[in-house]
Amino acid sequence: MPATGNVLIVGAGPTGLLLAGDLARAGVPCAVLERRASESNLTRAFAVHARTLEMLDARGVADALVATGQRVGRLSLFGRATLDLRRLPGRFPYVLITPQYETERVLEERALAAGAEIVRGAEVTALRQDADGVEVDVRHSGGGTETRRAAYAVGTDGVGSVVREELGLPFPGNSAIRSVMLADVRLAEAPREVLTVGATGDAFAFIAPFGDGWYRVIAWNRHHQVPDTEPVDMDEVRDVARRALGVDHGMHDARWTSRFHSDERQVPRYRAGRVFLAGDAAHVHSPAGGQGMNTGLQDAANLGWKLAAELRGWAQPGLLDTYDEERHPVGRMVLRGSGAVLRGALLEHPALKAARTAAIGGATRYRPVARRLARAVSGIAISYPAPPGAHRLIGRRAPDVPLSGKPARLYEALREGRFVLVVAANDPAVTYLATRQWADRVHCDVAGGATRTTALVRPDGYVAWATDETAPDRRAAAIRQALAHWCGAPADHHHSPGSGSLLR
Repeated sequence: MPATGNVLIVGAGPTGLLLAGDLARAGVPCAVLERRASESNLTRAFAVHARTLEMLDARGVADALVATGQRVGRLSLFGRATLDLRRLPGRFPYVLITPQYETERVLEERALAAGAEIVRGAEVTALRQDADGVEVDVRHSGGGTETRRAAYAVGTDGVGSVVREELGLPFPGNSAIRSVMLADVRLAEAPREVLTVGATGDAFAFIAPFGDGWYRVIAWNRHHQVPDTEPVDMDEVRDVARRALGVDHGMHDARWTSRFHSDERQVPRYRAGRVFLAGDAAHVHSPAGGQGMNTGLQDAANLGWKLAAELRGWAQPGLLDTYDEERHPVGRMVLRGSGAVLRGALLEHPALKAARTAAIGGATRYRPVARRLARAVSGIAISYPAPPGAHRLIGRRAPDVPLSGKPARLYEALREGRFVLVVAANDPAVTYLATRQWADRVHCDVAGGATRTTALVRPDGYVAWATDETAPDRRAAAIRQALAHWCGAPADHHHSPGSGSLLR
């Protein structure tokens, strides 16, 4: 069975759905295989951080998602310490609180509109790969089996990933916290804050709204650690909430309860031949900080354009390897950071708790440190390695700079899924290079204000290349070299008369 230029995605969570939308938008045929026969309202993720919202903005769905939730500009840490997100750069100086199923809904609608195939009730039971492609065996919930083949496959199928197991990759780590109780309830008294969180060392509680009158309660009792299969006693949930928060808000009418344990694990590498892992299939973190779903979505944003470039024939050699090189360190950093926050929240000894509270309180009151913490938690601070001696912007998040004309902002220009070359006004050499030779993969736009930096922005919103060169001939040569490296051979080899004076 020959491989075609398509991609199989295993798992229709947020990570898989964003990836499917990106590939379909780029013209790459893709299918998402989801074991669940129907959609589920089970959700553990409520926080959508600023950098994730920027990535959704670059796909035209951020505003729709923001409309489903509530914005939180300050996060409570330990004691009276708070983290102020309101000074974050960009359009989203807050964390959005909305249930995960809303994120999945907007991403699925986008993927389907772009032409992605989503197959539910399709359980992947085996995976094989060779030099030319990947095969997966699929068992359908309605009966019957089939084998599908593609050029590449991506496992976004969660912590129990079948794809990871079929690859034989280990998933080293340990349990960060056990016997966490979940309950969806009504409250007699709504909390004053959108997010309610508290911990005493032996009890932890968290309350977040679904937005329809129901609330998700997460509670943990150090003194009652039982298997995940044990039922949840609502009297215990109320007791834990009173200990951790001082009040149980009159919880009643639980419509659903469960237990789970949270692990801290990371696969040694995110790529094995023609198969990639992303999201919880590649890394799982403690729930502290709400980083899990956000990190998975950013995995997908990093991988999607690289797969599209490879399958469309213009990727530079080794581009697909950079997915692991860039995202594995980010996953490790998030794992360590969220783990440290969780362990800090669950300290038992009074002296250690006091020292923790004083240290965090002092840090958040010192503006430079507080700003760095806010950018780290929000994902704004994430950057990728740059070669020695490279321009200071390379590998960093591209700010949503204003553009002259339409689109009016950089992140609106990124919605086409192409690189964006941001230039100063009146640069005909740059305009020719971008709009003629690389028109199928690069969009050229003019910065709205005065700028001396010409920058090439990747489809995932990070700076691929930049220069401050002012001499027109040297700038044009540098741009042409950068485009050839990042965007392959020019699609149009025919120069119009008089257009090459700055290109030779």
